[in-house]
Amino acid sequence: MKIVALVGSIRHASYNRKLAEFVKKQYAEQMDVAIPALQELPYYDQDIELEAPDNVKAFKKAVLDADGVIFVTPEYNHSISGVLENAIDWLSRVEHPLKGKPVMILGATMGPLGTVRAQGHLRQILDSPGVAALTMPGDEFLMGTVQNKFDNAGHLTDQASIDWLDHCMQDYLKFVHQVNLTKVTD
Repeated sequence: MKIVALVGSIRHASYNRKLAEFVKKQYAEQMDVAIPALQELPYYDQDIELEAPDNVKAFKKAVLDADGVIFVTPEYNHSISGVLENAIDWLSRVEHPLKGKPVMILGATMGPLGTVRAQGHLRQILDSPGVAALTMPGDEFLMGTVQNKFDNAGHLTDQASIDWLDHCMQDYLKFVHQVNLTKVTD
């Protein structure tokens, strides 16, 4: 199963990037996870959307070809980051590669609420007509006080978080399979 993980933080030591890398390694037997460098995308510009730069075309094709997408979002000012919004803006135009795509949202923050506001906002964005993604209902992975859950080498060590992530990922894999099976039979 091919999955694209879109990480909304471009900071080198980002906990959300560490979370995405953990997902990539932890579930490598069930899915092949690609993590594109969102900071390399130019700012969305409607004037060039029909003749987008090659890196934008490659990014959109990777999402289109994926079986599913995992959004890994920090919370900036009660919302998602500009880099993640920019990526979604590119994906919401012309080809609409997120339309009908099964998505899951993960997020980590140093505060106690674990990106709950950003995830709520992201769900609204993903439901918009230009995006029309199929966000997995139910399970929410909200990792608060993330600084206490990774070791100095960047490995997730909090067993309760790992157990909940295992549960959420199993539900997501079932969701992706169900959505893609429905597409085949339609």
